[in-house]
Amino acid sequence: MTGRLAFVESPVQLLNVLEWAHARGRGPAPAAAPAPAPPAGADRAPGPDAVRASAPVPDSGTGPGTGSAPASGPGTASGPGTAFAPASGPGTPPAASAPEPGQGRGAVPAASDDLAIVVLSPSDPMSRGQLRRMAQLARDEGFDVHWQEARAGRGALVRTLRELGGPLRAAERVIVGDPFSRYVQLLLTLFGPRHVTVVDDGTATMEFAAQLAGGERLVRWHRKGDLGPRELLLAPVTSLARRRLAPGPHRTVEIFTSLPVQAPPATEVTENAYAWTRSRFGPPALTGGADLVGTSLVETGVVDAEHYLRVVGQLARTHGATRYFAHRRETPEKLHRIAVETGLQVVRPELPLELIARRGPVGATIVSFPSTVVHTLPLALAGTGVKVAVCEIAPEWLKATASPRAQGFLAGVVGTASGADRLTPRGGSAADRLEFG
Repeated sequence: MTGRLAFVESPVQLLNVLEWAHARGRGPAPAAAPAPAPPAGADRAPGPDAVRASAPVPDSGTGPGTGSAPASGPGTASGPGTAFAPASGPGTPPAASAPEPGQGRGAVPAASDDLAIVVLSPSDPMSRGQLRRMAQLARDEGFDVHWQEARAGRGALVRTLRELGGPLRAAERVIVGDPFSRYVQLLLTLFGPRHVTVVDDGTATMEFAAQLAGGERLVRWHRKGDLGPRELLLAPVTSLARRRLAPGPHRTVEIFTSLPVQAPPATEVTENAYAWTRSRFGPPALTGGADLVGTSLVETGVVDAEHYLRVVGQLARTHGATRYFAHRRETPEKLHRIAVETGLQVVRPELPLELIARRGPVGATIVSFPSTVVHTLPLALAGTGVKVAVCEIAPEWLKATASPRAQGFLAGVVGTASGADRLTPRGGSAADRLEFG
């Protein structure tokens, strides 16, 4: 067999690499553990100061098969009633034991008969914490995971390229989660693999496939189309990377996705049904209320913050929600306002939401804004009785500076979410009333 090398920069990318390996028959999944019972008071709305954090949890030294309590300190909570406090048992991810920043795991694993995973570590603490726990899950599944401090100050880029050059040249297949990543594009520019697999890192996969099919340059959907100085400087890298992400006489391309994509001819599209997640965790215990799923649309400059906060409050009241699962890129200031102004318990998940929901306890209804989870949660929670609903984004919620493509892209995310119910803004003001469409 030929060697396979995966590059991941987010927890969701790593989860979907595990799903890809499982779909390819990479080893049996361990037996799932019974779902933990709902914590005391899970159906009751907490007070306005209840900003909870279930992760990221720093390395605790606990061994495989044990849980770890949420970290103590400002903005976190411990003790009874903390949302999603891990329970012991074979179905629970162990505490993270990934190396501390800068330590790594020795030499980068050479591409071999099996899959080697390289984490190109991001800078933000939430992503790093979730990635450490996901890295430990991957190790528990028998994969070799190397933690690469790709953004650790001056010299990190050169050091990373030097350490990854050998494994990249030896790899027959390279798996990437973010084809828009400048790091990934640079690696593909220097080393062109014979086989490429792109796994989901959110709804951007839909935009990537459409741009690839149309021969367009790779631009994230929420960015404006004009080229700034940095984009002009990197344009040759992006152009070559796009060619190496396209199928050709000497290259095959696979898109492994749970999303509806319009792939170019000769591209293999493989469905991600979240079979590993369903076989590894759950089914979850259900609470009587609803859970809301947050989004970073405010942080990316797409949605106006005041509109967003008002709609979150109304969704909480309408659906009896008690918890708000924060996106890892949401700012502490915004989350504090949500907790104070809506009374929702804000939870920073320690793992991708598909795993958190599958482990449970989880609300009988999950309400989300347009995002990947309106496609993935119905798959991960199939057969559990949980209803997933997606709230459409009204045009008046968008900021004046939002990308012209934003409304159409978000509408497409909603319109193609076949496993989710739709919440449509109705009435004189889009923020006044939200009903099932």
